[in-house]
Amino acid sequence: MEQVPEENHVTPTSQTTETRHPSARTLGELRASGHVQRSVRDEIRNNLLTALREGRDPWPGIVGFEATVVPQLERALIAGHDVVMLGERGQGKTRILRTLIGLLDEWTPVIAGSDLGEHPYEPITPASIRKAANLLDDLPIEWRHRTARYSEKLATPDTSVADLVGDIDPMKVAEGRSLGDPETIHFGLIPRAHRGIVAINELPDLAERIQVSMLNVMEERDIQVRGYTLRLPLDVLVMASANPEDYTNRGRIITPLKDRFGAEIRTHYPIELDDEIAVIEQEADLVASVPTFIVEILARFTRYARDHPSIDQRSGVSARFSIAGAETVAAAALHRAAVTGEEVAVARVVDLESVIEVLRGKIEFESGEEGRELEILEHLLRKSVADTVRAHLGGVDMALLVVALEEGEPVVTGDRVTAADFLDSLPSENTAEVFDAIAERLDAEIDGERASAVELALEGLFLARRIGKEADESGQTIYG
Repeated sequence: MEQVPEENHVTPTSQTTETRHPSARTLGELRASGHVQRSVRDEIRNNLLTALREGRDPWPGIVGFEATVVPQLERALIAGHDVVMLGERGQGKTRILRTLIGLLDEWTPVIAGSDLGEHPYEPITPASIRKAANLLDDLPIEWRHRTARYSEKLATPDTSVADLVGDIDPMKVAEGRSLGDPETIHFGLIPRAHRGIVAINELPDLAERIQVSMLNVMEERDIQVRGYTLRLPLDVLVMASANPEDYTNRGRIITPLKDRFGAEIRTHYPIELDDEIAVIEQEADLVASVPTFIVEILARFTRYARDHPSIDQRSGVSARFSIAGAETVAAAALHRAAVTGEEVAVARVVDLESVIEVLRGKIEFESGEEGRELEILEHLLRKSVADTVRAHLGGVDMALLVVALEEGEPVVTGDRVTAADFLDSLPSENTAEVFDAIAERLDAEIDGERASAVELALEGLFLARRIGKEADESGQTIYG
């Protein structure tokens, strides 16, 4: 019978080719098939090394860590270490942890009905040991998918020892068992992750006395519940994530627990601009077309925010900042298309105005900057636009466009101006070659993309102080 993942299990982020589990249904059939038992660390080590030898990427969807975080993590997993991922918010720590699912065997046999998913060759609870001794080769087995072998817990201050390790189950006591009977224990998250991976997110948020309960699991690989004489040789890989700020603000990882992690790996924000863009394009759920140069503006905007002295760098500027910005820009484009009847919604530079208010609450400013938040973000956004213009339109001679704007009618755009109306309002005399050059540089083909490209050029001319720009009472933007 195929196992349905429990609520605390997570579907892997990578797409894998699913196959049906092997056919063995009893311990005897499993032995006859030649199945070999492996520990979870051996599974991960062997599957990782196989992927590396075959040239397959074991970390699908992980961007920007190829030369830094990934090699460290691979060495830690090959060594069989428990790992704590340390980094600011929005650096992909949870994404990395969930990708580990793909390094487990796709199917693994478990004793049918076992709470802890014990291997048929090695029962560890009293009930399973007794069942295996009575049934011998007729012991029924089930096949558990790797998605059901990853458990994740967000550490919160109200997390208890019972949640992680276990406690007495009053219902089992009420059935007539004595309090000294180990079978009265209701196991917590960690023992239920036996033969799998357990990930604790934001580990420092656990109260220190709760962290103490993990010490035996991390070193001796067993658990203790309210003084019971119960030794469970757990086979579990413990992963954790933490924010460096947590060590001083909300809590800390106690020294004995830090010592038990075999590796501490520091994550970081994307180092290269291309990686920042790739993260946005991969993660953003866009409801409209967003040209790549608009995404690049948002990526530059995010990177400038991470370096600005008025923004609290200790709390970080998450990748979710730029992802939310791209989704907001796409929503603004779709909103305009719905209101004006445009057939194709394409984001334009004018839509960037909508992101400032939305993103302001996603970052922390230094004390003393109250009231200047919008001013700071608007300055950084203008700087990002100017850099993008120089990167893509440098060398395009726009003198004829500047002259046409000086001598002709101003160009009007806005969140209620369609791409077709915007293009129709552009000066046409002696400017066709300029517009074609802009469109070619930015790979703009349809009207929406061409309008977006020309808007970028106009904004660049304004920021270079070659043309003027003002907003009227209706919210329209006028270049001229």
